[in-house]
Amino acid sequence: MQIPVVRNILEANANEASELKDFFAQKGILVLNLMSSPGAGKTTILERTLTDLRNELRMAVIEGDLQTDNDARRVAATGAQAVQINTEGGCHLTASQIRAALASLDLGGLDILFIENVGNLVCPAEFDVGEDFKVTLLSVTEGDDKPEKYPLMFHISAATLLNKIDLLPYVDFNLANASRHARTLNADISLFPVSARTGEGLDAWYDWLRARRAAKKKLA
Repeated sequence: MQIPVVRNILEANANEASELKDFFAQKGILVLNLMSSPGAGKTTILERTLTDLRNELRMAVIEGDLQTDNDARRVAATGAQAVQINTEGGCHLTASQIRAALASLDLGGLDILFIENVGNLVCPAEFDVGEDFKVTLLSVTEGDDKPEKYPLMFHISAATLLNKIDLLPYVDFNLANASRHARTLNADISLFPVSARTGEGLDAWYDWLRARRAAKKKLA
């Protein structure tokens, strides 16, 4: 008896996400849904990206968190627009929450909207929030078997940032194994070994953002 209820929830979210996609397409805004386990470095990557590209692109962030607004305060300190969604225990963001958050943002001339989802590698993968692409972060401190353990997350992501590579000499993480596991699930996935702390590898990530943003603008 519970299966139809779950399906209805997913269908309602999918319908609202589809409407958001149409809205963002009309505006020419590239929307990226950032997902990872807690502590993988989503907010630090955003801080670096927002700072390094702020003279080139107009960007905003919707932050998802269980309780606090700590991450929204951090990204707002870069000068970017930021709005916080507290899910009060919910393990993922939904399309209706994103729609409500848009009222707090000035979307005029916006190039990229980042959605930092709640930290876990399961629930966010199930719910479309109107994004163009899902992007997963995997920290080298988590273990190189995460793509095998959480296949859906990597199967549906357009890109994965393998973060904290400055720690590779100190952890038991095989970069080649993690990359192979991810590409077994998704042959087209773009992989970016990066360090948000040192900036290593971020130029390739920025080029990926520029290319996707240019493609979105052409379609608007």
